[in-house]
Amino acid sequence: MHTLMDNNDKEIFTVAQLNQTARELLEEALKLVWVKGELSNVALPRSGHIYFTLKDEHAQVRCAMFKGSNHRLKFTPADGMEVLVRANVSLYEPRGDYQLIITHMEEWGLGKLQQAFEALKAKLQAEGLFEQSHKKPFPPFPKHIGVITSHTGAAIQDILSVLKRRYPIAPITIYHTQVQGKTAAKDIIKAIKLANKHQTAEVLILARGGGSLEDLWCFNDEQLARVIFDSTIPIVTGIGHEIDFTIADFVADLRAPTPSAAAETVTPDTIEIIRIFEQKKLRLIQAILRILQHHAQKIDSLEKQLIHPGKTIQQTLIHVTHLQARLALLMTNTLQRYKNSLSIASAKLHTVSPLATLARGYAIVTTLEGNVVVDTKDLKIEHDVRIQLGQGTFISTVKEIISQ
Repeated sequence: MHTLMDNNDKEIFTVAQLNQTARELLEEALKLVWVKGELSNVALPRSGHIYFTLKDEHAQVRCAMFKGSNHRLKFTPADGMEVLVRANVSLYEPRGDYQLIITHMEEWGLGKLQQAFEALKAKLQAEGLFEQSHKKPFPPFPKHIGVITSHTGAAIQDILSVLKRRYPIAPITIYHTQVQGKTAAKDIIKAIKLANKHQTAEVLILARGGGSLEDLWCFNDEQLARVIFDSTIPIVTGIGHEIDFTIADFVADLRAPTPSAAAETVTPDTIEIIRIFEQKKLRLIQAILRILQHHAQKIDSLEKQLIHPGKTIQQTLIHVTHLQARLALLMTNTLQRYKNSLSIASAKLHTVSPLATLARGYAIVTTLEGNVVVDTKDLKIEHDVRIQLGQGTFISTVKEIISQ
């Protein structure tokens, strides 16, 4: 930046140069400030930027919060609201307006709550209450469900509607508590302890509908956090909206973004279960049919190999008849061979048979006892002997022995 110099060596600024220098000095000296004040003249143009005046009883300052920063706002700025802002001090050069460029804005009073929230969160986290290793699993098919919330709020209706639709077979116990105000935390603690004493519910839903940080503050109670951690029954939280986080959410066994989502988380979808069962039933039927078809084919194959008993008997009879014929033929042939052999042997025997000798005029002399007499020494006078001729036999008495 170049300024002019007059004859008396005075530095002369243009208006633009002055405003630019002032802006640079402001931005360098006050890089980031926190300011509390009341909103006034709030403008919300279609561009998405926010323009307003921040004032107190003694002064005011123009402010601009651009679209890139205000998308994180959890409320809609309006005239009269007390706010705490974090800003860069600057100057709008074309008009020379001193202004604040807002990077963060929250409702006044929430800052202290937020600080308390962050402090408690850091403390419990350091003690390990948020560790995943301490999270208790909840049953996939709970036999009993406990709900800790106000019985007059919208949250309980949403929860009951989801449970009725998804898992109507599970009985439900509602532990009514305040979910907002000074006594709410004590109410919730009492309900959790009572549920743990009963040991009826297998899972607990701790829920309430949406609200501001102050509305949900009872769920940021340290004693409540420790009771949730000590519960033997798994606890699922569904507190506020998806963007809302409480200490109870961090220490619970599972955090759902809304009460309805908490009800969906702890229950299986009955319709989905039935669909899965139907799929498995169909697969089982198909598998059984395939097995039956395989065995049917196997039976058909075995049936083709199987011979009917009648046919077997018939084939056996044919075989027996065939064997019988062969046996008869074999016996006939054998008998004929033996007959022929016998005839030959008989003829041979006949040639050496005594009978043939007798037929030629010889005789066989035997004693009456049947002993063949071959020597006259065996004979005695007046003894009878049997004499066999070629034709016939007679008895003779020895009258004389001619020679010995």
